[in-house]
Amino acid sequence: METKNPKPEANVTDNASERRFYARSKAFGRLGMRIFKPKLMPEPHWHGHIEVNFIRNASMVYLVDGAPITIEPDQLIIFWANVPHQLVAIEPNSSEPPELCNIYLPLDIFLLMPHLPNIQIALINGAMIACPKQLCGHEQLLRWYEDYRSANSERVDIMKMEINALFRRVALQDTAYLRAPWLAKPAPHNLSSSHIRHVVAIVRHVLENLEKPLNNADVTAVIGLHPNYALSIFKRVMNLPLKQFILRMRLLRARGMLLESDAAITTIAMQSGFGSTSQFYAHFSAAYGISPNQLRERYLGK
Repeated sequence: METKNPKPEANVTDNASERRFYARSKAFGRLGMRIFKPKLMPEPHWHGHIEVNFIRNASMVYLVDGAPITIEPDQLIIFWANVPHQLVAIEPNSSEPPELCNIYLPLDIFLLMPHLPNIQIALINGAMIACPKQLCGHEQLLRWYEDYRSANSERVDIMKMEINALFRRVALQDTAYLRAPWLAKPAPHNLSSSHIRHVVAIVRHVLENLEKPLNNADVTAVIGLHPNYALSIFKRVMNLPLKQFILRMRLLRARGMLLESDAAITTIAMQSGFGSTSQFYAHFSAAYGISPNQLRERYLGK
């Protein structure tokens, strides 16, 4: 039987319900999928999901952490949406209206997918990956969309398994980066599933508590292992020390808040977990080469 194209959803980017979906704490355990007519985004946004995009009848341009990335038609891309991103251009190439499919994959589900250490590490390190077009097309996405909308747990589980299989196929090929990872070092081959589960628990704790003081002992306590051993596991899996990971996540949160809110700099520093405004300015300027105020002026004219 031929698969019919489901009626695209109305674009609800500005609705309160959509913002609730993107809440930082909802990046865990909550799968989402939409097919809709894309709209330009007035400002960058960010959320904790692994995001899968597929646009038809148009190309589009994202600003990802301030850098332009062009997405070709019928090209499935994967990235971690915790990096601030903004859709700034849509270029139709057909008489049919543009149609965008977005899959929002919870970070914990993604990190627990087997056999993906290199892709997992690359995405957490800011990469944007383009899948070979022959691996996934429009018809596959429509099947997943029907599974997602079915409210049938078995069908949704199959959908997740098929997404994992797609990612595994991508991992077998030379990775096509639209945006290279911050760290290009490959994952070690002897990672166990327990190592990944421990790191998932640590990452979750960090992202849900960024505004609080976080020291190594308190963070590693969530997995019940000796701090030194836990820190060693984290560094092996993530390719960077826990302290640097926490700093990077705080900077990403602060950058997202600067671009999507009018909150005062002092408020952003506090809610991102920096001990003082001066500390925030120092780390932010070192990471991005401009001050928080200059970032707002450059991108938002504020």
